[in-house]
Amino acid sequence: MVGATYALAHELYPYTPAQAVPGHHPVIIIGGGPIGVAVGLDLAQKGTPALILDDHDGVGQGSRAICFAKRTLDIADRLGAGQDMVEKGVVWNTGRVFHGEDQVFEFNLLPETGHKNPAFINLQQPYFEKFLIDALRRAESAGQPIEIRGRNVVTGLTQDADKVTLDIDTPHGPYQLTADYVIACDGARSPTRDMMSLSFEGRVFEDNFLIADVRMSADFPTERWFWFEPPFKDSGQSALLHKQPDDVWRIDFQLGWDIDRAAELQEDRIRARVDAMLSSQTGTVPDYELVWTSIYTFQCRRMETFRHDRVFFAGDSAHQVSPFGARGANSGIQDAENLAWKLDLVLKDLADDRLLDSYATERIYGADENILNSTRATSFMTPKTETHRLFRDAVLDLAGKYDFARPLVNSGRLSVPCIYDDHPLFTADGLDGPAGTRPGAACTDAPIGNEYLLAALGGDFALLAIGGNAPSNVAPIDGIVLRIVHIADPSPELAARYLGEHPAAIYLIRPDQHVVGRWPNWNADHVTAALRRAIGKEPADA
Repeated sequence: MVGATYALAHELYPYTPAQAVPGHHPVIIIGGGPIGVAVGLDLAQKGTPALILDDHDGVGQGSRAICFAKRTLDIADRLGAGQDMVEKGVVWNTGRVFHGEDQVFEFNLLPETGHKNPAFINLQQPYFEKFLIDALRRAESAGQPIEIRGRNVVTGLTQDADKVTLDIDTPHGPYQLTADYVIACDGARSPTRDMMSLSFEGRVFEDNFLIADVRMSADFPTERWFWFEPPFKDSGQSALLHKQPDDVWRIDFQLGWDIDRAAELQEDRIRARVDAMLSSQTGTVPDYELVWTSIYTFQCRRMETFRHDRVFFAGDSAHQVSPFGARGANSGIQDAENLAWKLDLVLKDLADDRLLDSYATERIYGADENILNSTRATSFMTPKTETHRLFRDAVLDLAGKYDFARPLVNSGRLSVPCIYDDHPLFTADGLDGPAGTRPGAACTDAPIGNEYLLAALGGDFALLAIGGNAPSNVAPIDGIVLRIVHIADPSPELAARYLGEHPAAIYLIRPDQHVVGRWPNWNADHVTAALRRAIGKEPADA
């Protein structure tokens, strides 16, 4: 049967024969996972039609990605799905690192107040995807131009100077569609990448990890626990424990490289490891159910470029990293928000097609940052020489006693927003304000009255005026209307994050809520030049 290779957790977009109608679309997205739906929603909210094609008719089983970072939740809020995710998810800010039986240290990922969203939630990927589809259905009902078609399998792709042609198979036979642009969000084994004979270069790490999702009642706190050389039997060099919704706990065991995968996935072998871990921590083995199990070998690799003329790659189809640090799905959502506003402007003739090259430039920068962090985490977690092991163990020993050593401990640097320092679409800092909101950085949230800053900024180009007087009657710049957000009396959190020692400031912010430029006072010429640079119309050295 066309497009049915795995069991579904939720049937969300069943196939109907009426869908198989030839036609032309501005944007076609291949893949109805979280990245594909996110970019489609973002485009539709801006008024640009998006058609999503998926080879199944719903969300597959298995928790898979579970850790979703604050930046992802901030983006999901703009897409209409964030609240559902936080309400269902397990919120956590604290992590603990152990070496053997001893706790080395604990950390708080978001010690400051004044943010709408937490540092992280744990939420099984099927829920995450379902909430995005729920938001898509609400967008459809509100008349936004978005559609998703299940059991529509892309079997061929060709492109010429002005369009991309897709061959699509369905349960009722094949048909063709054309598009101005295509976005491939079809996963690590991307059929689109294979169709285009594109390479996927990088490193495969010689190690295997067992995932065991366990449903049980347990008194473990809602925290991330990571063990180096865990004290429980047959756990390998490391282990990880997370709580998920529905009384499900994620346990990861490092198995090593030379294993019999089929044998290790037998229930008795898995239960022996889980029993040893639980009895080590609680003194007993509570009743539990094995909900989902898997063995994975992680890879750090990416395509050479994420743009190929009219075809773009995003998420796992473009890059892969290890799951330690929760950088996979979170970085893919950042791909989606980076690409959507640029495509929207180009399709509305508000920017030249060359703006789209910056998607690849910026997100390759983000992918390389993630790959570097993943590679370093792996080297620290699994030292390959005795010298590396001695260094790792010395760092862990020092970290248990001294603060200076704790940043050296690497059990997976947890996902944070990419900062596009020194990239050409951003303007030199004219404020010399707080480093966390410098040009290139993603906006930090802060309270404004009874609401929050990021919600006020929305998904448009925004002019944020803090303190002083807001500019009045700002004319459109090259057809782009700025959203004006004036906060005359900033909260202490907003002032600390955006003003520093300054009494007032002007910020120009992109639709993906990255800071384009900032200045101490309003200056129309400065803002005009910065916006033109942000859409690729002003030379970087102007």
